[in-house]
Amino acid sequence: MGTGVLDTVTTELGHNHYAEKPSPALPVFLSMPFNSLVNIGYIFLGIYWLVQDEKTTGIKPQTGSYLKNVFSWMALAYGPVQWVRISTQTHRSAVLDQWFTLPIFAWAIIWCNSILRNWNKQQFLLIECLSLSSYFLSRFYPQGFELALAVHILGAVVSGVKLQNRYGDSSSKKFLIFAVISCLGFVGLKLLDHWLAQYVLFQSLTGHFWSKICDILQFHYAFCFLLHLDHHRSFKIKG
Repeated sequence: MGTGVLDTVTTELGHNHYAEKPSPALPVFLSMPFNSLVNIGYIFLGIYWLVQDEKTTGIKPQTGSYLKNVFSWMALAYGPVQWVRISTQTHRSAVLDQWFTLPIFAWAIIWCNSILRNWNKQQFLLIECLSLSSYFLSRFYPQGFELALAVHILGAVVSGVKLQNRYGDSSSKKFLIFAVISCLGFVGLKLLDHWLAQYVLFQSLTGHFWSKICDILQFHYAFCFLLHLDHHRSFKIKG
């Protein structure tokens, strides 16, 4: 079954795109066991932040909790999306994986600007729609997704730096630095997956595996950064 207008989108399909060798002795959902099981980390991360209540995080019970909970559900859902792509290697699952990545970064931009400019839910919807629409660049350019993702990452980093400069302290600065370093690891280790496999250290736990660890960490530190500053939302915006 095709994906309609997205049939022409360029995606990487096949186990040859991963440095981890598939094991024919394992079921299909564990054919690349490390690259498969690492996705449990997203699920645990999403559940962890989802159950943190206002007393634990100190954020306001309305907008702050809404932003946190949506971000938590995104993390929780991203694990199965990635796992399905790894196990099935179908075009449809690859498109879903790529497409779902963009609104996650867009949500970080939204949360930053909700604190900076007191954005409302109508603006949240507008930014998410623009984010989802940007994926259609992939229909016209082979690297359309990479271009859209680069813009999203840059937007998230710039928004985070602006938020840090206006309201941040030493703790939020630490979280932001860790998030950016994790993001660099997420991108770099994935791109270097096959090259790193020449080294014993990266032959079982490959660059793609460690890229996912970095992705989970950037998710976590984004939560830490945004919740730390959202905790002071009512005082700092009024000030």
